Amino acid sequence: QVQLVESGGGLVQPGGSLGLSCAASLSTFSTLAMDWYRQAPEKQRELVAGITSGGKPFYAGSVKGRFTISRDNAKNTVYLQMNSLKPEDSAVYYCHASGPQGLNTWGQGTQVTVSS
Repeated sequence: QVQLVESGGGLVQPGGSLGLSCAASLSTFSTLAMDWYRQAPEKQRELVAGITSGGKPFYAGSVKGRFTISRDNAKNTVYLQMNSLKPEDSAVYYCHASGPQGLNTWGQGTQVTVSS
């Protein structure tokens, strides 16, 4: 079973930038679709961005134009670059992997707080 380890969360001021990373412990990382979700207190977990195994990205409307998802298959890592951050972007961000044979795995989450 693949393990996902997120890093890069923290506190940033509104308008600032932050980058998240998610490293996967699976040699067949390139076959996985990777997503970033987030969950704010008392809210449902929501999809923020995803990238297919072929490298095609997609974004939630609320982050389109501000966030960029990318992947480096050589490093088994997916990234989320977040720019022009807003207080409403504050949440725990989770990395998610899905792939062959029903693979469906979540990372432990990393806190992002946007506040002055």
